[in-house]
Amino acid sequence: MALSQRLEFRQSQALVMTPQLMQAIKLLQLSSLDLAAYVEGELERNPLLERAGDDDGPSPGHETDSAAFDAAGDRGGDNGGDSGGDLSASADWIGADLETSRSSMEQGLGTELENVFPDDGGEKTAPVETPPPAYTEWSGSGTGGEDGDYNLEAFVTAETTLADHLSEQMALAIHDPAQRMIGQYLIDMVDETGYLIGDLQSVADKLGCSLGDVEAVLTILQGLDPAGICARNLTECLALQLKERNRFDPAMRALVENLPLLAKRDLAALRRLCGVDDEDLADMIGEIRSLNPKPGLAFGSTLVQPIVPDVFVRAAPDGTWQVELNSDTLPKVLISQRYHAQVSKSTKNDKDKSYIADCLQTATWLVRALDQRAKTILKVSSEIVRQQDGFFVKGVQHLRPLNLKTVADAIGMHESTVSRVTANKYMATSRGIFELKYFFTSSIAAADGGEAHSAEAVRHRIKLLIDAERADDVLSDDTIVDKLRGAGIDIARRTVAKYREAMRIPSSVQRRREKQAASAGVA
Repeated sequence: MALSQRLEFRQSQALVMTPQLMQAIKLLQLSSLDLAAYVEGELERNPLLERAGDDDGPSPGHETDSAAFDAAGDRGGDNGGDSGGDLSASADWIGADLETSRSSMEQGLGTELENVFPDDGGEKTAPVETPPPAYTEWSGSGTGGEDGDYNLEAFVTAETTLADHLSEQMALAIHDPAQRMIGQYLIDMVDETGYLIGDLQSVADKLGCSLGDVEAVLTILQGLDPAGICARNLTECLALQLKERNRFDPAMRALVENLPLLAKRDLAALRRLCGVDDEDLADMIGEIRSLNPKPGLAFGSTLVQPIVPDVFVRAAPDGTWQVELNSDTLPKVLISQRYHAQVSKSTKNDKDKSYIADCLQTATWLVRALDQRAKTILKVSSEIVRQQDGFFVKGVQHLRPLNLKTVADAIGMHESTVSRVTANKYMATSRGIFELKYFFTSSIAAADGGEAHSAEAVRHRIKLLIDAERADDVLSDDTIVDKLRGAGIDIARRTVAKYREAMRIPSSVQRRREKQAASAGVA
């Protein structure tokens, strides 16, 4: 076959994702906090973007007056004869009767100008010794008071961390410098819950001391406040707190050393090991429950960001549901057309013109993308409310099975778009705040061939059955299966066990032990 060259035209279709489209998809799946951070970054990078309703910038009149005053001040430094009229005309607020002569200033001050403070550069007759200021550690760099940056409230409201709390106590409890160095090293190894993380032998090797010295310092640290601090495990933490209460007797020691049996509710084995009767064992267990397993959380706790809903659902007077977006979570940005017109006139080279054009294009795209994001969230949320109307009226028992395809087909969008919209978005209802993905649950077939049941509704039924059981009639998984099938839900025993474990509900054997122990303690 001979080889030859020729020209061909081919027509084909291809889906090309532009950078703007990829960024729009990214914006769609961002949470409200991440979106606010992204918009803040764009406001800093793009000079053509501004916040809607932002009154921080000076008004045009203010800019003109300031510019005129600055120009007049610059001319005032000259000795030209015609500068006085311009200065008085542009700085009327100073006053026409202002006297700047030496005699007028001395008369107004009531003293001579030579009578100055030693630090003002005037003539000094004798050196004056100034005592050092007290509490110099409060002044930071020493210029905070002069610059107006000193803030006493910053020290009053400063949060005390666990490390600072322990270091202050260690300064009073340990006087030897070497032991203080070991103690500070151990304090740095304490996590936020108050437990010591790490091996003591490795600490001794790094600091070049003996293991006995490290253990001696650790014993001192474990006696600091709060009780149970610097423990290496839960057993040691509870033992330290019991020693602080003078309740660490042999029976309590045996109970603390066998916490796995307590977790399994094996009360018979605990009675045998502790050598006590049922009443004493119930008292000991109650005392263990009163202890704090994480004593370090009382100091320096991190700020927990509350969930801010993106959508509000309210009941309308006509019996329908009103869905609206939370305006507080929507970034409000505008394109500064006035600044764009001003800058466009001053651009002279192609590089500046290209930069301004790119900024305008990016700003326009961002405003449109934010608007499209808000409309898409509102459309998806409205369809979810329409599909799950029974949940909003009667509760979780009437939650219907729902998947992404059902919502996507109803609103004319792709499933991936609905998935991105429902990620990290929350809806505030009369029954609480729920993530949008909460309303998408798998289906469980009905026993009588009727309408399928939602998995979340079935989990709720299982929890209600277990909460209503008595101590002498604890429901097993097989019994729960029979009751659910009697209610028209076709479910397997392993599915019941999986849902029960997901809700952190113990097995029927453990629940029976707990309820019997609770009833014995009450008796």
